[in-house]
Amino acid sequence: MGILDSLENSPELKGMLGQLGAAVIPVVLGEVMGNGGQGGLSAIVAKLEQAGLGEQVKSWIGTGQNLPITAEQLQQVLGSDTVKQLAARFNIPVDQLSKVLAQQLPGAVDSASPNGRLPHTA
Repeated sequence: MGILDSLENSPELKGMLGQLGAAVIPVVLGEVMGNGGQGGLSAIVAKLEQAGLGEQVKSWIGTGQNLPITAEQLQQVLGSDTVKQLAARFNIPVDQLSKVLAQQLPGAVDSASPNGRLPHTA
């Protein structure tokens, strides 16, 4: 089971999404973390660290508690244009997309970094 599969089956995610539908956010996270124009997981991690969020990122990659990130912080790192494009592509309100992504990204990075290390293909 891949990272996106585990997110799609997450009870927290399903409860939070409501009108978004449980299938949309894993696809959006896939765009952000791997297949989209953001450059993959390593690029996202680097952007977050450069934006001063290194402590949060280390907590996600490490084995302890995942520190949170706000929707505003994530939107600033990804760029408002990117978030707007993703929101438009999936017909999701920008503020709702940013909020859900901010809630799900720590767990997604955590799941993608077993043993406290990013995969080489990230």
